[in-house]
Amino acid sequence: MGGREDEGVNARDRDGEGRARSARPRDGLGRPLPYGAQGVERQPEGVVRAPGETLAEAQRLLDAGMPFHAHEVFEDAWKSGPEAEAALWRGLAQLAVGLTHSARGNAVGGARLLRRGADVLAGREEAAGAEPSYGMDLAGLVRWARALAERVEAGAAVDAAAEAPRLSGRGGLG
Repeated sequence: MGGREDEGVNARDRDGEGRARSARPRDGLGRPLPYGAQGVERQPEGVVRAPGETLAEAQRLLDAGMPFHAHEVFEDAWKSGPEAEAALWRGLAQLAVGLTHSARGNAVGGARLLRRGADVLAGREEAAGAEPSYGMDLAGLVRWARALAERVEAGAAVDAAAEAPRLSGRGGLG
């Protein structure tokens, strides 16, 4: 038997509706830690924020080197916001997950997600004026993501906080 059952912990963590949810603590890059370890507080799920609040919270997390947690903030916006803005938030979530994988040393997954998010944002940029971008330089974020993907594939080590993009302003660079 696994040690978790011996310790009185259910074989699978479940939420109130019975869905599987890992109760294991996580580090700043979202990697699971052993039960009982000190982790980073997780982002609450399903929080509805105004777009400016979403960007401010995600930027705070990115700057702190916690892109996995920023992705969860973007995911909330993607799932709770207007359908017309879903691609914006989904693309930003993919950039955050790409940065997460890159910082974890997963070059293939990191580069793939950075490019996927860049493609989503580039598609929105081409549809100029269709939906708001809330002061973000989408073209700059696309350039940032594609350049980081190339560096990751070339073997560059990634520090999530040092590589965090600027969501507002110009160029996607910190």
